[in-house]
Amino acid sequence: MSLYEKILNREEKISLVGLGYVGMPIAVAFAKKVGVIGFDLNSKKIELYKSGIDPTNEVGDDVIAKTTVDFTDDETRLKEAKFHIVAVPTPVNDDHTPDLTPVEGASRIVGRNLTKGSIVVYESTVYPGVTEDVCVPILEKESGLKCGVDFKIGYSPERINPGDKVHRLETIVKIVSGMDEETLDTVAKVYELVVEAGVHRAATIKVAEAAKVIENSQRDINIAFMNELSIIFNKMGIDTKSVLEAAGTKWNFLKFYPGLVGGHCIGVDPYYLTYKAEQLGYHSQIILSGRRINDDMGKYVAESIVKNLIKADVAIKTAKVAILGFTFKENCPDTRNTKIIDIYNELREYGIEPIVADPVADADEAKHLYGMEFADINSIKDCDAIILAVAHDEFKTLTQADFDKFFAIKDNKKRVLADVKGLLDRNEYEAAGYIYWRL
Repeated sequence: MSLYEKILNREEKISLVGLGYVGMPIAVAFAKKVGVIGFDLNSKKIELYKSGIDPTNEVGDDVIAKTTVDFTDDETRLKEAKFHIVAVPTPVNDDHTPDLTPVEGASRIVGRNLTKGSIVVYESTVYPGVTEDVCVPILEKESGLKCGVDFKIGYSPERINPGDKVHRLETIVKIVSGMDEETLDTVAKVYELVVEAGVHRAATIKVAEAAKVIENSQRDINIAFMNELSIIFNKMGIDTKSVLEAAGTKWNFLKFYPGLVGGHCIGVDPYYLTYKAEQLGYHSQIILSGRRINDDMGKYVAESIVKNLIKADVAIKTAKVAILGFTFKENCPDTRNTKIIDIYNELREYGIEPIVADPVADADEAKHLYGMEFADINSIKDCDAIILAVAHDEFKTLTQADFDKFFAIKDNKKRVLADVKGLLDRNEYEAAGYIYWRL
């Protein structure tokens, strides 16, 4: 009987190593069909899951409460599984070089508990070659087993979009790969259990790794182009959103928009690709140019706020500014690698101490990572400028009357409103006398 058949018959189990925004939904999806062990080093997170609480908001408390995933922080439980999926973050260091610490650590944990006949599949975004050249030696060293003889490996890059309730694991075509045809076939069949959209069998593990890393690099470059257009059009006094709406009437115009590029994928993955390219003697031109533009957008937004405060005759050092939203994207509690912190820090360089409100954000995480304390949105008043930074659903319902309450009672011409995501009707607010600005 094959490993796939044994998993299907619940004679063998699947393990998920890393239960964050990516790993936990995968574990929950598989648990509907087969036996699943969900492992994470974070004991506090494991206790939340066991209590039926979903801190990620990816599947919801009800689903977590009902799932059959066997949540644990005991790594020896991994010995009970024969098909291991590693879904840990792959961040970058301060110098933008890849930080493989999480994936290396996960490989050591899996290796210590690896048994003969197992398959290890990595989902973490990496540059081509990491799975075979970095992870395999660790697995072999820790387990004392030989790859290709005692265990096999595969790679299936995650494509989960945190906070997105439409594009889910089940509805996105899954790229799968394996070190040989037999492994590829097993990996494909296992993922087909939960991925309704089907799988794409990549030719090699390196092809699968490369496919993932260029997906977000492509998006990053296109957003950088939009951000550069926004800077140019703002200097011309032209509304960028109006330009894009007009250009978008052509059938083949790519509908990207300017914005802050944070999170763990789009703002990180390109550096993995350029790092590997530089090791091979090629220095990226387009990819790194896009990264520089996108990395500087938080500073650009802050500078634009300051210029508009000056236009409103507001003293900069005494200006009261509130930022609505702090997460890296809308309707997602994750604050890691958020670019809103760049706006916040740049404003502080001007002597402004911004107030930040975000009803969606993980307050404990923000406190730990940034020392950030959130204000209650209902307490915001007497402001000189409001920055609508994140497109949370809660913010989309705000009316002009709501914004009026945020400001000090004075001439509307001194009210600066920065609509970073372009959520509001520009004409409405300008007609009301606001100094309105957006990317």
